[in-house]
Amino acid sequence: MILLGAPGAGKGTQAKRLEADFALPQISTGDILRAAVGNQTPLGLAAKQIMDIGGLVDDSIMAGLIEERIAEPDCAYGFILDGYPRTTRQAEILCELLNRQGDGDLFVVNIHVPEDTVRRRIIGRRSCPSCGRIYNIYFEPSRDGNACQNCGDTLVHRSDDQAEVVDRRLAVYREQTEPVIAYYQAQGHFYQVDGFRAIEPIYAELCRILQLH
Repeated sequence: MILLGAPGAGKGTQAKRLEADFALPQISTGDILRAAVGNQTPLGLAAKQIMDIGGLVDDSIMAGLIEERIAEPDCAYGFILDGYPRTTRQAEILCELLNRQGDGDLFVVNIHVPEDTVRRRIIGRRSCPSCGRIYNIYFEPSRDGNACQNCGDTLVHRSDDQAEVVDRRLAVYREQTEPVIAYYQAQGHFYQVDGFRAIEPIYAELCRILQLH
């Protein structure tokens, strides 16, 4: 299962629930890249330079990370790709990769959210470095201001959530990632889900789609 959508559309939130309920590992390119950045690997440092200015990480970096991940035993019966592919070239590379590995029933879900809402979701996001809780200054602020209401640690505004970076990310998405939707629509097994709703009805629709496959 591939989950598509603009940054901030809620792909990661939904993928984590599907992973827990259906025992399908969530493969998030964001998580993979942040781990590489945190470990200061050569690929991680190269990726950070690109991520900090809102660009897309090089195809060769992503393809290698994805191929290694889906070859692991927990992906034998399926997996959820969150945030990949982001370009038509990556979609073609993924198709070749899955054909080599004999993975068959690929289907794609696009979670659509209006761009102005996406922008506020990302720019307003604040995270606790200690307990991991996520807040949003527009939609779900902490009762304790800039401190986590769970543990009291100071909330963090990630460098790639700054307004200038977000605007560049959305511009890149419009230019390079939206054509991926057209690519998969032509391939079939494509579903469009309205993401401008509460989490629960979106999740229920995703479950219905997943059970078709």
